[in-house]
Amino acid sequence: MVDLDGTLYHQRWVRTAMAAELLLGHWRVIPLLRSFRQTQEVMRQEAAKDNCCPFQGQIDRVAQQLGTTQDHVRIAVEHWMVQRPLKWLRLCRRRQLIDEIRIFRQRGGRTALVSDYPAAKKLQALGVVSLFDAVVANGEADGLYRLKPCPDGYLLAAGRLGVTPAECLVLGDRDDTDGEAARRGGMSFELIA
Repeated sequence: MVDLDGTLYHQRWVRTAMAAELLLGHWRVIPLLRSFRQTQEVMRQEAAKDNCCPFQGQIDRVAQQLGTTQDHVRIAVEHWMVQRPLKWLRLCRRRQLIDEIRIFRQRGGRTALVSDYPAAKKLQALGVVSLFDAVVANGEADGLYRLKPCPDGYLLAAGRLGVTPAECLVLGDRDDTDGEAARRGGMSFELIA
């Protein structure tokens, strides 16, 4: 099991590039993006299981907090947190880790990606779509209903791979989310720093 953001690529470098872009003429969207990220951290702590995906819940809450429409929030988040960073991902990918995953698969290993953000476009930009047998991502079809540290996404991915949690190793960049979700799900964890 592999986390995406911060694990398959150096997130700090991408955030630095995006911050520069925002400050050079797009600073008005910064409060919306900050609110979206903060809302996700709040929702992690709540761990409530909603009838919709957490991504939509974040959009709803931010729209209400900022007194704007859900469409306005969705468009801004899609543009600044999904589309616009894509050009930086390939440059910032963790080549050694990606090579290790590729070798693992060549030896018959099965892999899944679990992300608290939409993943499909990022996986394409990184050039690693073929490295994963299953993808469970917030905001995408058949995604998750609770954010990490709830183990739901990892457990769902294990089921899709046809393996038990005890057979799984989770690779992630945050011990408080990826690691805790792995432990709660009965999986091993390796921190990628």
